[in-house]
Amino acid sequence: MLQPLHPLSSLTLALAITLGGCAAVGPEHRPPEPAVQAQWASPLPHGGSVRDLGQWWQQFNDPVLARLQQAAEADGPTLATAWGNVALARATLAGTGASAWPTLSGGASVSRARQQGTGTGSVTTTTRAASLDASWELDLFGKLRRNVEAATAKLDARGGDWHDARVTLAAEVASSYVEYRACGLLVDIYRQELVSVEQTARATDSLVRAGLSPATDGALAQATQASTTSALLAQRAQCELLVQSLANLSGLADAELRALLAGGSAALPAAPGFAVDRVPAEALRQRPDVASKERDLAAASANIGVAVADLYPSIQLGGSIGFSATAGVSGSNWSFGPTISIPLFDGGSRRAAVDAARASHEVAYAQWRQAVRNAVTEVEKALVQLDAAGRRVGQAEAAADAYRRYLSGAEAERRAGTISLLSFEESRRQALSAQLDLIALQRDQVSDWIALYKALGGGWDRGSPTPITPPRSRAATAPSAPSAPSAPST
Repeated sequence: MLQPLHPLSSLTLALAITLGGCAAVGPEHRPPEPAVQAQWASPLPHGGSVRDLGQWWQQFNDPVLARLQQAAEADGPTLATAWGNVALARATLAGTGASAWPTLSGGASVSRARQQGTGTGSVTTTTRAASLDASWELDLFGKLRRNVEAATAKLDARGGDWHDARVTLAAEVASSYVEYRACGLLVDIYRQELVSVEQTARATDSLVRAGLSPATDGALAQATQASTTSALLAQRAQCELLVQSLANLSGLADAELRALLAGGSAALPAAPGFAVDRVPAEALRQRPDVASKERDLAAASANIGVAVADLYPSIQLGGSIGFSATAGVSGSNWSFGPTISIPLFDGGSRRAAVDAARASHEVAYAQWRQAVRNAVTEVEKALVQLDAAGRRVGQAEAAADAYRRYLSGAEAERRAGTISLLSFEESRRQALSAQLDLIALQRDQVSDWIALYKALGGGWDRGSPTPITPPRSRAATAPSAPSAPSAPST
């Protein structure tokens, strides 16, 4: 039969239960408001809506790009790393939440012993014992609750990192693919140019041998041919480097990737436009990296409460029940009572922990502010570059067309012998340069749309984000993360 508690123990228990309802110590985190301008300073694009960004890649109508995106997301190492960090944060939250609950452990044993008596022979006895121990730390000042709060915020932050890695990976794949298609167009231009240069070199060589042109014309023709060949080889090497970049991003085997690229359209993909219909403050809420930094800030705030709670006393309730039986004689015992721990002297280590937690909060706040500034700057830069590219493309098209007509006239004059080879090669160089500039501008215009897509968060929606999924290599074997228990109120 249980005996009544000692009056002092009863008083302590009542005090613990009363204090258990106290609010957690430490600051209460409130998401800070970013100090940004009310409107974008740069010109805004028009057409479409930024709300379409979640399915933006499908609007390219390019099966090759869609396949590359799918492969990269399914087995990308950067996404796998981010997913691993999310899984680690989930496990940490589960462990932290479990510490707020009572612990219960049991044990049992059976032993046999022989005792040799004097003149009476030996005696063998069997001893059986069992015990049950329980303990529970009362969350008087919210230390456990703050720990759970910090772990929850960390899990949210790592989730934001995963979404940011997903958006970044998609942008990198798209940019590399656009550069590859543009590189192929440049190779075609150099190849066509080389055919024309070789024809000129052969004709000039015949004229030089016939004594109708000076030897310097032959040297110029050979130099032009060698220079164009070198440029073509360099451009082909650049395309090969882009293939390797796509292989690294997508994880596709070399043969599969080359077959995929060869089977697609060689034209430069056209980026579907969209309107930026969010002001800076609203756009920042759709940036997963900014959201991640804000959650890190919330975790740092909760850690201050954990450190402050360590300055106060703690109470742990403990109890045990035991049973033993030996040679037909049995007995039991039990115990129950609180244990109070009061910090008296620690050389200032607890105060230092509070100072360290506050300093970590200042660091997290500064990192959040920097993330906000970076996000605004990325959007503004993308808007400026996109506007400039849009204005320049029309001029570049006009220049390329005019130089083509100029080159056609120069070719006719060269055949008539009215201009020198040097003048003709200069007109050819200008026409080639105009063509190369036009393709580069068209490539940059698509890349600027991709940069704007990334700067606006890639269609990530904080209210209903894309589910975080494990990488393909782990999806079949990775166990599902247990849900974290919530901290009970004391």
